[in-house]
Amino acid sequence: QVQLVESGGGLVQAGDSLRLSCVSSGRTFTNYFMGWFRQAPGKEREFVGAISWSGRSTGYPDSVKGRFTISRDNAKNTVYLQMNSLKPEDTAVYYCAANLRGTQVPVSTWNYWGQGTQVTVSS
Repeated sequence: QVQLVESGGGLVQAGDSLRLSCVSSGRTFTNYFMGWFRQAPGKEREFVGAISWSGRSTGYPDSVKGRFTISRDNAKNTVYLQMNSLKPEDTAVYYCAANLRGTQVPVSTWNYWGQGTQVTVSS
């Protein structure tokens, strides 16, 4: 089992930055591809970014490309999501996830999920 705990969410204004963290415990962190998703009220869960075990490969959807950066510190079993130039439409609960298959895989392939952290961006 892998346990994931997110932190760093909060209320910010449009244009501000925020960094989310996700600490992993349980099985070997470097075995897993790590990702971030978000879900706004009434909407489906949306992929935000993912990173390979080495950190050399990342992927983002067009909606956040150039604004969000995912990184990981394998020594600390932690993955980060740096969010810059935040917009009101970025408001959502952000979830950390892990899987053994890859960065560009369906939502159903992500095996482990954190409890989520709320990000609210005011205009």
